[in-house]
Amino acid sequence: MESPELVGLLAGRRVAVLTGAGMSTDSGIPDYRGPDSPPSNPMTIRQFTSDPLFRQRYWARNHIGWRHMAATLPNAGHRALAALERLGVLTGLITQNVDLLHTKAGSRRVIDLHGTYAQVICLDCGHTMSRAALAEQLEAANPGFLERAESVGGIAVAPDADAVVDDTAEFGIVDCPVCDGMLKPDIVYFGESVPKERVERAYAVVDAADALLVAGSSLTVFSGYRFVRYAAAQHKPVAIVNRGPTRGDDLATVKIDNGCSPILALLADELPAWATSA
Repeated sequence: MESPELVGLLAGRRVAVLTGAGMSTDSGIPDYRGPDSPPSNPMTIRQFTSDPLFRQRYWARNHIGWRHMAATLPNAGHRALAALERLGVLTGLITQNVDLLHTKAGSRRVIDLHGTYAQVICLDCGHTMSRAALAEQLEAANPGFLERAESVGGIAVAPDADAVVDDTAEFGIVDCPVCDGMLKPDIVYFGESVPKERVERAYAVVDAADALLVAGSSLTVFSGYRFVRYAAAQHKPVAIVNRGPTRGDDLATVKIDNGCSPILALLADELPAWATSA
């Protein structure tokens, strides 16, 4: 196992963690860009807001996908990071994932950089509601849709809770119960910016750390890559664990080309020897 260099780098240091979709592949959620990922084109915010057919397709697929994501369980990598937090090693965890698996695993200092699948927001009035509450309204507007889609079997769900469902032409979408405005999952779409306050909290996690550990992210999207650049600019060591190359490889002090679960679980096993007292 390729761990001695990684353990040596992080030993005695307070660590900030940044995770991406590769973190959740062992929980059954496919990565967007991993070596074994199917072709995927996530919907942009412009498509969602400007094209009713895109919105209809998205909500139909999300109506299936969010349920699968809600039922997904954390893996050994998520549990290892929660253990690191309990031992006082982590200053916090920044995740680009919307699947809530870090929270399910027991992590408490989590910044959901891109939001989560479990909440919906109105783009007009800002009203928020749970995805479960919207599900009841969508089910009432589309009786039998869920059963028909599930009967096909073998549904694949993307990291944004988008399920591969083809028959969406008759799906009826639901508007905001407060102002009849446009509802959207409260996640950051491609083409959107992460809320400033959330970014500032994430920078504070890195500021409080002595090193940055990236797990399961190709760092293709700037919203995550910025924290690698930030840590490197502060001369803080950066460790990357990811299958395949990443945008931040040239800034990494240590790069391990491997899955997150085995490496993070091994770190958690070796913690008694190097956990800080902070």
